[in-house]
Amino acid sequence: MKGYWRSHGLNSALAGKGVLVLDQVFQNLKSSELFQKGATVAELLSGFPIHVRGHTLRGSSDISKPQFTKLLKQVTSHISSISNIYVHDGAIGPRSTCNVNIRMISDGPSSVLAFSNIIWETSSRAISKDSCPLTVYAAESISPGVSNSIGLGTEGDNGFIAADIERSMLIVCGTAFSDINRTKETLVALSEPVIFARGGLPLPGRLLVFGDSVVLLFAPEDIIQSCAVFLISRDAGVILSSEGVMPFFRFGDTNTNGPNLYKLPSAIVLITSDDSRTIPSASKLSPGQAAYHFLAGHQNGKFVPAFHKGPSSIDPLELAKALMFVLKEQQIPSFLVNAKGIESAGKELVTLVESTLSMNIPPFRAKGGEIKRRYKSFLSGKYQQLPEGFSF
Repeated sequence: MKGYWRSHGLNSALAGKGVLVLDQVFQNLKSSELFQKGATVAELLSGFPIHVRGHTLRGSSDISKPQFTKLLKQVTSHISSISNIYVHDGAIGPRSTCNVNIRMISDGPSSVLAFSNIIWETSSRAISKDSCPLTVYAAESISPGVSNSIGLGTEGDNGFIAADIERSMLIVCGTAFSDINRTKETLVALSEPVIFARGGLPLPGRLLVFGDSVVLLFAPEDIIQSCAVFLISRDAGVILSSEGVMPFFRFGDTNTNGPNLYKLPSAIVLITSDDSRTIPSASKLSPGQAAYHFLAGHQNGKFVPAFHKGPSSIDPLELAKALMFVLKEQQIPSFLVNAKGIESAGKELVTLVESTLSMNIPPFRAKGGEIKRRYKSFLSGKYQQLPEGFSF
């Protein structure tokens, strides 16, 4: 049921999340209804602080369990003091066995509007039946001093994002809901362990479609942006499962138009950029090589494990191992493409990828041993031992 709802069931569910209904609850309002309630399209901002408890990669600062508990108490008390509460249900990934359901509880309609534009639609029934839904609290009008009051400093006075992966909770304070990119990054970090446990692979890739062929692409952000117009979505993040591959977030009007779930990839392509002339322009990789190069994420002398810089709750090595298993089981071919010289030429890069899939590409062989030593030095410094089957 949408709109104003004084259901005992919903009130009880909110109470279970620490929010007591003072007056009215508005659930799953459409955009037009949110505008009627005073929602505004916020200017897209960036750079708000992120505090994540339980992440494995850099990209956020730590928040302790006591700090998060104190923040949660302040936020739920604040929302409980507001006459009109807004609830919105959605999901990371379209409906499948691997998606993650989310419920947002907010003190205002603007954060709900921003949130509803990025997540997939789902039913309230799906939320209630899910054993591990995510909960998002948005406190638009909370006191600016809340960040400092729990020991996170004054940097977040205008807004900040805090997440606890163990509790599957996200808190967005102030105007931080307008930082869409960081909100998405944190939602992904929260969703990853649930997706992984349900048999899916949360991967920081993009989808490229050529006719009937679906290509899963891994590349550094600057290269990706040069060919963004050719991609299904600009956002990094897909769920790969036995059902197929699907984007984490909505793109365009995809709740109603176009496919949400794509078939299994015809190929996986890893893009590197190396000016040493030791990596060929295009090479075929074995599943073990694909996992190895995915784990290293080599970009012109630098390494970005799993091509992912943001906060994450899954060890990149575990992700690489699972990727190798899927490539073997589903017999998905993999390629390494060296984009040096055409990094900013999106159409040329897409053409190179397309031609790679249609040609008889030789197996990967680097010229000389220096690049191999650099890979080995980097990975051995991070991991004591690589799994059997991983190879350069």
